[in-house]
Parts: sequence; C-alpha cells; structure tokens
Amino acid sequence: MASPYRISTRTHPRRIARVPTATIRAKLRDAARTSLEHQHADCGTSICIVYSVDSYLRQLNRQFSGVDAATDVLAFPSEEDDRHIGDVIISMQQAVKTAQRAGHGTLDELQLLTVHGALHLLGHKHNTEEERLSMWQAQTEILQTLGLSISTSIVDNSE
Repeated sequence: MASPYRISTRTHPRRIARVPTATIRAKLRDAARTSLEHQHADCGTSICIVYSVDSYLRQLNRQFSGVDAATDVLAFPSEEDDRHIGDVIISMQQAVKTAQRAGHGTLDELQLLTVHGALHLLGHKHNTEEERLSMWQAQTEILQTLGLSISTSIVDNSE
C-alpha cells in the first residue's frame, strides 16, 4: 500500500557527505512516515530528510541559532503555504558519536534523529519541562512502533 505522505531524502553537501545506502534511506523514510502517521498529519504532507555532515550543521546552527557548534539534527519548517512541512537535516558524524556513547547502532540513532526532527516540524518543542515530556512521550511511542527500544534522553536542546 502506498504511503499517503511524500517523503524524500537527499545528501548535502554532495561533495563532502557520503550518500547513504538504500537501506538507510528506506529506514529514514519509514521513521518520517511513522512520525507523520502518529501525529495524524494530513494526507499529502511532504517532508525531506537531508543526510549531511558536521560542518554544514555547524554553519546552519551559527546562521540561524547563533550557536557556533555542530549539532545532531536541525529542523527547518517550510515557509511556503503548501503541503511541504519542512526539512530535517541530520549530521551523520554526530549520529555516529551519539550512538557509540549511548550504546546502540548508528541506524537506530539516525531514525531517532529523523523522528525528533519530524516532531519539531509538526509543532513539538522542548523548551519547557512540560513540552519536553510531551515530545519525549511521542518520540518513545514512535520509536516503539518502529521496533526500537533506545533511550531518547541523549537528544539535547541545541536545535
């Protein structure tokens, strides 16, 4: 059965970032689709998952948040009035480091970061304890649907 959502993946910058395997791209799309389903997003909703590197996320973090440091994931809501809700940009290097620190696989971490970014695009925040609890609950439920039982406490407030 076809998904009611449009989920794309891309790599940026192409000259630096390694293109993820078909398996990784499929898992990232599945994590995004599951997040959209969990949050009852409208049919036709579109999202793009961008697989990237520390230097690019550091540049974006500095430009848009005033923080001169790499981060694991950034979510950029679409400014268009259409069905594309935005882009989730993930640092592969940060995903590897965090997965090693947390004791789970990099692919699991990439899925967690995809879910985390998608939830931001869908309106979730974690600026207050109440917001954080709500977002972490949704993350946990989505990760369980994906068959993952990893801790979500590693994701920080840097985005």
